[in-house]
Amino acid sequence: MARPMSGPQGRAAQKRRRTRGWLALLLGLSLVAVTACGSTAAGDSNKGQAGSSGSGTERAQQVEPARADAKVVAADPTAVPEPVGKRPPKTVRIDLEAVELDGQLADGTTYTYWTFNGQVPGPMLRVRVGDTVELHLKNSPQSGQIHSIDLHAVNGPGGGSVATQVKPGEEKVFTWKALNPGLYIYHCASPHIPSHIANGMYGLILVEPEGGLPPVDKEFYIVQGEIYTDLKHGEKGHAGYDYEALLDEEPNYVVFNGASAYWTGERAMKAKVGDRIRIFVGNGGPNLISSFHVIGEVFDAVHDQGATEAVHNVQTTLIPAGGAAWVEFTVDVPGTYTLVDHSISRSIDKGALAQIVVEGDPNPEVFDAPEMTADGH
Repeated sequence: MARPMSGPQGRAAQKRRRTRGWLALLLGLSLVAVTACGSTAAGDSNKGQAGSSGSGTERAQQVEPARADAKVVAADPTAVPEPVGKRPPKTVRIDLEAVELDGQLADGTTYTYWTFNGQVPGPMLRVRVGDTVELHLKNSPQSGQIHSIDLHAVNGPGGGSVATQVKPGEEKVFTWKALNPGLYIYHCASPHIPSHIANGMYGLILVEPEGGLPPVDKEFYIVQGEIYTDLKHGEKGHAGYDYEALLDEEPNYVVFNGASAYWTGERAMKAKVGDRIRIFVGNGGPNLISSFHVIGEVFDAVHDQGATEAVHNVQTTLIPAGGAAWVEFTVDVPGTYTLVDHSISRSIDKGALAQIVVEGDPNPEVFDAPEMTADGH
């Protein structure tokens, strides 16, 4: 029998064997963790829904028709709660419900979303610093998964998720005090967390500072997210969730407010020349960094991560997964202004588009283009 090598070569061989052993152990633990995290009250949360496994050829053969009863899940960007103003702190009750439903992802394409209150993103929440928040989270009896909520504004274990692992048909409540002003993401934090976020379970909560925010003419609510489907972008049918695409961080859809280019054209947001506009922008992720930009505008002020102090004269602002900012600008010229992720293929080819249509008199001192035939890139 060959004797073990001694000296530097022997030590190197032993190190390689130990490394392979640790890698094998880590791989085994990872597989166990994935399996354990995916097991919920109704099945494998990693896969999420039908169509998440199998080769591309097999999936193509199994494409379901789009669901005829699919709902509009794209959250209305104008549905922004009223400012808190200068009121004193108080106790605020918030009611949310986890709902799983078939929704409209794109023209002719549907998808089974997991949502807060049946929309993506979930409703924008608005409180002030010093408020005591009593949060009630229900989980629809028709849900197939356990759901929860982690609010990044919360100072406490799990951002509230340790208190809100809610089975289908149940309700849980916890209270917390809003200590830090700013704009924060909230999201589901039940295993498998990336799958719950990718399927639509995220939103924004604004904690206003004492005295509130300065008034503006228009406020809008936009949250970017990624949808990992087993159908290519634009392919018709009912798309399933592709867990392998999630791991590869290769979504077929990148969206504003849950659906591909939904808030454009006739559904675009509206404003008038001279309006001061504030957009609350979040990035649910779960993986990509957003390069948020409005074509044809410069942000007069950007409150990065919801910071109290703004930076000024910004063209594009980076918003990480799980982050948020609000941007402000005044529209001087009529026309259509397009909101994009300026990692631009995500907008042109994957759906991260929304529009603001501004009406009013021309302003040739600022912009004069009599031969103008298009509004954007």
